[in-house]
Amino acid sequence: MEQDAERTCLQTFELYESESRLYVLGTNFEKTLWRLLKIDRSELSELVIAECSTVYTESEHSDLLKDLDEEHRSTGGVKFVTKFYGIIGFIKFLGPYYMLIITEQKRIGEILGHPVYQVTRTQMVELANSKTRSTFQNSKDENRYRKILNALDLKKDFFFSYSYHIMRSLQKNLSDPQDGWTLYETMYVWNEFLTRRIRNCLRNTLWTVALVHGFFEQDKFSISGKDIMLTLIARRSRHYAGTRYLKRGVNEKGRVANDVETEQIVYEAAPGPTEISSVVQNRGSIPLFWSQETSKLNLKPNIILHERDNYYEGTKLHFENLRARYGNPIIILNLIKTRERRESILRREFDKAIKIINMSLSEEDHLRFLHWDLHKNSQGKPTNVLDVLLKVAFRALSLTEFFYCQVAPSSDTAAQWPTISSGIDPYLCDDNSNSDNTECTEIAGDISQEDISGSSDSSGNATAEDKVDNSGLPPLKPPKFQKGVLRTNCIDCLDRTNVAQYAYGLAALGHQLHAIGSIDSPELGLEAPLAHHLMHLYERMGDTLAVQYSGSAAHNKIFSAKRGHLKLFIQSQEFFRTLQRHYSNTCIDANKQAAINLFLGYFQPQQGKPALWELESSSVEYNNELSSDHPSPGLQRSQLRVCEMAWNGTERFHSRE
Repeated sequence: MEQDAERTCLQTFELYESESRLYVLGTNFEKTLWRLLKIDRSELSELVIAECSTVYTESEHSDLLKDLDEEHRSTGGVKFVTKFYGIIGFIKFLGPYYMLIITEQKRIGEILGHPVYQVTRTQMVELANSKTRSTFQNSKDENRYRKILNALDLKKDFFFSYSYHIMRSLQKNLSDPQDGWTLYETMYVWNEFLTRRIRNCLRNTLWTVALVHGFFEQDKFSISGKDIMLTLIARRSRHYAGTRYLKRGVNEKGRVANDVETEQIVYEAAPGPTEISSVVQNRGSIPLFWSQETSKLNLKPNIILHERDNYYEGTKLHFENLRARYGNPIIILNLIKTRERRESILRREFDKAIKIINMSLSEEDHLRFLHWDLHKNSQGKPTNVLDVLLKVAFRALSLTEFFYCQVAPSSDTAAQWPTISSGIDPYLCDDNSNSDNTECTEIAGDISQEDISGSSDSSGNATAEDKVDNSGLPPLKPPKFQKGVLRTNCIDCLDRTNVAQYAYGLAALGHQLHAIGSIDSPELGLEAPLAHHLMHLYERMGDTLAVQYSGSAAHNKIFSAKRGHLKLFIQSQEFFRTLQRHYSNTCIDANKQAAINLFLGYFQPQQGKPALWELESSSVEYNNELSSDHPSPGLQRSQLRVCEMAWNGTERFHSRE
């Protein structure tokens, strides 16, 4: 029974308090078994947690509460505090520890029957009791840190699953299944730092949820008489995370700002054995050392390129990390402007960095670099860029391919799957060519119709007619795997990048639907109804990510033009979003960055050390073990003073008045 309990997800929790302890009772979905967690309230400097080894039944639940109440009868007994749905983690400023919990959630979808939830309400519970609380109750610095943390609204775009590892791609989950508390250490779990102490203590994750930040949306549509589930997930990296002007480029560890993994999952929504497919792409800041200073008067501040070394070690580390995660080939689609002075500085330096890095790599590991000035090519008819990007997407997809497999309910076929093929495809670009003169139209012009509609079924996928054999049961077909990744960037990895990611998603969707037998041809044109449907989905994802990083929705003039909106309407919308983004960057982002620094553990307050709001950008030193992996440009004191009123905003973590 205890072994079964270890494998059972705790999904609903009850919080009780006594004068000396907090008690958390957790139960599974069916409420057939319960577990007990004890948290000490008398120790301020340390987090003391103990897990009871006994597994209780539903009938024993009431008896347990009576026993606990009797144990604390002399100090007032045990009182019910709240029902909740998972522990986000524990945090400490200058005083006691606080426990962050999810008090409300909303189901937003599922993956192969595993529900996915969005956080809709949270609460911060102080662990100190009445005797120790008074010491810090009126501390201005303690209260200020609480308000800073509340600037990060956990009710927006944080999602999790109890039973599915949503922080990993489908291919990793099925072909390389892992479990245990170390999963929290992946780059997409935003509460890794907050859960570190309880995970190290208990060596399990029964009580906590792994929060992913970004975008999750799922939609169902019918095609060829089948109900198809389409899921789009964007996972933001917790490494070098922050807001637009305060996190730029790459750091010494090879982490880049606004690093996002986008995954598109397709499968038939039907009982029984399921064919499922996913494809992953990546976006991230230009992996050079560069920055931009915020300016109240200048909507487009100058780009400052920082010279660190001639060997581009940070850039090289970034691509080594990509290769370790996705394999070869790494295809880089760079969409920044050619003629604009600010962006052309980075364009030349990025091109130089790729050439130097490739000189030190084997031919097999060479980076495929493609630059195309999307802005210049959209000056005429903006929708023409989608035609070109779609051709490039088909070519890139033929190199990386995508993930496909058949899964059966309650069966583990992963151990029988073959390893990923190590075959190397031709380069997308000739590394000996002068990429400064390489235009995407030249690359796309060399792509034949066979390449565009191409048939990535060469790895063993059967056609729709081959789905069923004479036995009446669909045979298990060989899986196929994605190898390598398409990495797209513009300056902010927001607006132009999102258009390119849509094109790649559309190219992949046709191949995915073809692989699962829903359409006869892997090619989906831009005028297909599904193309318009997918465009809306990518547009919502782009807006969500843009708000998180820059403070406004994305510039979607190409999507708007594709839908036939008037040019004047598009221009006014773009101008309004530019102003909105500028206001956020100059007045709000410093506070958001401070909240992110606290939440992710970039900065940990200590008595006798400078407070977060006292740090100058030139003298930031982070006093914790994460500092080497999460360097930050710091927060300018002027930025913090401009929007001092924001510190007094609503405390979003609190659900009680």
